[in-house]
Amino acid sequence: MKPIASFTINHLTLLPGVYVSRKDAVGDSVVTTFDLRVTRPNAEPVMNTAEVHTMEHLAATFLRNHAEFGSRIVYFGPMGCRTGFYLLLAGDYESADILPLLRELFAFIRDYKDTVPGASAIECGNYLDMNLPMANYYGKKYLDVLENITPEQMTYQA
Repeated sequence: MKPIASFTINHLTLLPGVYVSRKDAVGDSVVTTFDLRVTRPNAEPVMNTAEVHTMEHLAATFLRNHAEFGSRIVYFGPMGCRTGFYLLLAGDYESADILPLLRELFAFIRDYKDTVPGASAIECGNYLDMNLPMANYYGKKYLDVLENITPEQMTYQA
């Protein structure tokens, strides 16, 4: 089998940022997959499942209710390595196109203090695995990246 593109990226030099991971044709449309890299792979501790789970619930709710992008959200979810998230959008986008949306999203995660949406036994298969204070922390951490992002944090480097 040939390697998938994301396994050809040098994870020893990858910085936190917003990267176009791939673009797929679906009929006459394009779906853009973004790599939202929150922590530096193999250099920082990975996020624990509780904060990743909390961020996923908050982000999925926020994004699907977003006035401009809500109808274009295909998927938001964690990477298995727990260093970030994937965001799939219907449409042909570049990293810079979604910076305002991501800044809104991660400010929302940073500031959220209420009950986590979908965090009950009826609504979630692992509702006890949540950590809102750490989700707030990572929301702030990634928002700092998004507010000071450089071109090398928006394009995979060789």
